Amino acid sequence: MNSVEVEQNYRVGLIGARGHVGSELIPLVAGHPRLELAFISSRTLAGTRLAGHDLEFQDLSPGQVAEREADVYVLALPNGLAAEYVAALDASPHRQAVIVDVSADYRFDDSWVYGQPERFRDRIHRARRIANPGCYATAAQLAIWPIAEQLVHSPQIFGVSGYSGAGTKPSPRNDAENLRDNLIPYSLTGHLHQREISHHLDRAVFFTPHVAPFFRGITLTVSALIAEPTDSAALEAEYRRCYDSESLVRVVGSEIPLVRSIQGAHHVELGGFSVDPTDPRHVVIVATMDNLLKGAATQAVQNINLALELDEFAGIPVAEGGSEKS
Repeated sequence: MNSVEVEQNYRVGLIGARGHVGSELIPLVAGHPRLELAFISSRTLAGTRLAGHDLEFQDLSPGQVAEREADVYVLALPNGLAAEYVAALDASPHRQAVIVDVSADYRFDDSWVYGQPERFRDRIHRARRIANPGCYATAAQLAIWPIAEQLVHSPQIFGVSGYSGAGTKPSPRNDAENLRDNLIPYSLTGHLHQREISHHLDRAVFFTPHVAPFFRGITLTVSALIAEPTDSAALEAEYRRCYDSESLVRVVGSEIPLVRSIQGAHHVELGGFSVDPTDPRHVVIVATMDNLLKGAATQAVQNINLALELDEFAGIPVAEGGSEKS
C-alpha cells in the first residue's frame, strides 16, 4: 500500500494585527492552502476573539512572542518598534524562523533581504529575514525599473495615497473631515520612501507625497528624462517586455489606470504611457496600486511563499496573465 505524503502546513504569528495591514493579512493567511495562524498579537484588541477563528487577540511582549512557536513571524507594527521583537526572536530557539517586517525598520539593512519579488525573487527564495517594501516605494520602483538604466536626470514622482496610508493613530492626514474636498501635501522633502526608492533603484529620485479623501489605493505619476528619443508605442512595448511574465503587474497601455479600479486588487497597474512631442526623451508613466495589498499584505504573502519554497502566488487571488495584451 503506497503511503500518501502529507504536505506540511506552516504556522504564522502575526504581531500588530489591529493595524490596516494586519487586518488585510489575517484573511490572506487564513485562506492560504499551506499557512495557518498560530497566534495574533494586538495591544488594543487583547482579550477579544477573532471572528470565525478559534483564536483570541493577545497583548504579547517581545519576550512572549519569542516563546510562541511559529514558522513565520510577521511584524506589522509602526516604524521603530520591530527591533525588540527581532532581538528576542534572534535569541530564542526559533531564530531560524522566517521574519517578515512590514515596517521601514530594516529596508536599508544589508543583512536583511529587500522583499520586492519582481526584482529580487532569487534573493528572497529561502531567506529568513525579509524587509517588506513600502507601498509608494513598490509602485514607484516598478514604474521606473524598465527605464532606470536610461535615466538622464532624477525622475519626478507625484504620489497620492488614500488616508489608510497614514495608519490608525488619529492625525490630520487620516481625519476624514479634514480631508473632505481636500488634498494634503506632506513631507515635501526627504520622505522615507524617496530614500527607499533611490536606495534600491540606485538612482536618485524626487518624490512628493499627498493624501486624498479616499481610504485605500495610491496613484503615482512619474515624469522622467531618458537618454534616447522614443515614442509611446515603444515605451509601452518596453514595459510589456519587462513585465509580461509577472502575474501581479499589469500593463494597461495608453489607458490611465484609476485608483477606484485598483482598490481591493492584488496587482499593480502601469499605464498612461506618454512621450512629450516637443522633447521625445521626456516620458510619463502612471502607476496605481492598493497600498494595503500589493503595497503591503499581498507582497508579504509573496515573500512568505518564496521564503518557504511554496508557489509564490499561493493564497493570492491572481488575475489571469501578467500584462494585458492589446
